[in-house]
Amino acid sequence: MQWTGHEHFRTRLVLSMISGKAVKITGIRSLDKDPGLRDYEVSLLRLLEKVSNGSVIEISHTGTAILLKPGILTGGPVIHDCPLSRSVGYFLEPIVALAPFSKAPLMLTLKGITTDEKDLSVDIIRTVTLPHLAMFGIEDGLEMKIKKRGAAPGGGGEVQFISPVAKSVKTLNFVNAGKVKRIRGIAHAVRISPQFSNRMVDSSRSILNRYIPDIYIHSDVYKGDDSGKSPGYALSLLAETTEGALYCSEAVSVPRPDPHSLKERNKAKKDRIFQDEERDDGPAPITPEDVALTASRELLVAIQKGGCVDRKHQWIVLLYMVLGSEDVGRVRMGQLSPRSVQFLRDLKTVFGTSFKISAVDDSRADSELLLSCYGTGFVNVNRTIA
Repeated sequence: MQWTGHEHFRTRLVLSMISGKAVKITGIRSLDKDPGLRDYEVSLLRLLEKVSNGSVIEISHTGTAILLKPGILTGGPVIHDCPLSRSVGYFLEPIVALAPFSKAPLMLTLKGITTDEKDLSVDIIRTVTLPHLAMFGIEDGLEMKIKKRGAAPGGGGEVQFISPVAKSVKTLNFVNAGKVKRIRGIAHAVRISPQFSNRMVDSSRSILNRYIPDIYIHSDVYKGDDSGKSPGYALSLLAETTEGALYCSEAVSVPRPDPHSLKERNKAKKDRIFQDEERDDGPAPITPEDVALTASRELLVAIQKGGCVDRKHQWIVLLYMVLGSEDVGRVRMGQLSPRSVQFLRDLKTVFGTSFKISAVDDSRADSELLLSCYGTGFVNVNRTIA
């Protein structure tokens, strides 16, 4: 298989590892001033090497092309240090999709930033991503523990992900989303006053209480060594329906730049040409109220778009539907994200499976979609038989 460009890099590596087909990706930022792979993409390739046996990864001298010949997913205990350019969620997303098809249960420990504005936070992965796997029968022994939190830019967080081994996945038939019955959330603050989390809770409730009364937001405050190396705060929200559908949103405070970073100090000096000399070097982080209002409004938008699957998790549901038993699987989704549209094309390239997509209500331009496909009957031949 051959693709071009750095977009959809993680999902294409996942498809290669599961299907066992070699993949070649060329033209990775070939026209940029700084061409080639970034440090977090190289780190992800190294992580795939750790969780597998026999994988061969070749990177060109310029870093603009890679060749991956997948081996066997072995599982077992793995420890990996993530670079501070991306959060732990960047690495966890593909691993969560791959881990059930390992030879032995995976016990993965990742260290780095636990929450940032680019990737899914560890809270969303624990409370929303893992329950999506439960729809396909992967539930017993699946857990994630947040041992330490680490905000950007210093990091210092640590999470442990444990995944069981699955022989196969169930066929999904999920076409009725139901009504939202409750909203839950986690407001966390590290190396900062605990009052910040309380302010986020109060501001969020001021919006969400108009929609539904059953709201509980947990205030999660870490201190000492468990709070990482940088101050920060964030709010993660999820809404659950009567039929088990989940919608999520999150917002994160703006991190201050590292005062010891020469690049950031030079940038601050340039900014001060037109500003007061007494101003602090870093940009002022948005207030806890702003974080709470942003997350709350995003959650209400996600609920409005409907569907039985959260928009950020469409791709993993589509993947497991293709890997399901040899039967017709159906799911109801809201508007497909650009990532999901491209993933559908990649699924057809790798597995030859096409989805039938029909609008639930043809009279609406933003109508929900009904997606159905015939499963490939994928079986985990790597699994160790007890």
